[in-house]
Amino acid sequence: MALIINLESSTEVCSVSLSKDGVLIDLIENHEGQSHAKLLSVFTDEIMKRNNLGFQQLDAVSISKGPGSYTGLRIGVSLAKGICYGANVPLIAINPLQAMAWHVAKNLDKYKLANTKDIILCPMIDARRMEVYTTLFNTQLEEIIPVEAQIIDENSFGKYLGENKVAFFGNGSSKCSGKIASPNAIFLEGVQTSAQFMCSLSNKAFENNDFVDLAYFEPFYLKDFIAGIPKKNILKT
Repeated sequence: MALIINLESSTEVCSVSLSKDGVLIDLIENHEGQSHAKLLSVFTDEIMKRNNLGFQQLDAVSISKGPGSYTGLRIGVSLAKGICYGANVPLIAINPLQAMAWHVAKNLDKYKLANTKDIILCPMIDARRMEVYTTLFNTQLEEIIPVEAQIIDENSFGKYLGENKVAFFGNGSSKCSGKIASPNAIFLEGVQTSAQFMCSLSNKAFENNDFVDLAYFEPFYLKDFIAGIPKKNILKT
């Protein structure tokens, strides 16, 4: 009987869910932009209070490990570690791309995808400009290629689109819709990262004792952080 709080902060979506034995109990999320520093801890406290729970009653904390927003991932992991240390519970790390693929794979009819072996699932997270973080899964959630950062052009995924239908989704998929013209390309709307998609995966990890080292775990950034150039250079004379 695993009671787990799931935190998702890898994209612009700020999302917290509570699950028991892999089943969603409650969800709070905001889609209005990068507000994780202000909202993630508030949502976490609120979901616990309205379910009359203390953090010591949790069996684990699940965090979106990345790839994704550098700042969002840092905020989410810091909060997750704080809860784990305070409540003395283990930490589970979930790949947000896998979580989105899990959602689509379990709802093929909803997205009008025939459950056949020739369909490939391609979740995407925006990595700025024409680059995305992505990976490929079949409908049984078996990984076809590992997570990578890929620059999108008209030839992207040509190897797979020649023989399979590829379903693109996530907040990076809009970059493909204007570049990829293959009739085998399917673009799903409304699929974004969400803590509700983490529930089954975090429960499976709990059952398998698949925990990360609380002291040494770091988010999976995939790429090095590059700081932006401030509009005003205070050192410039």
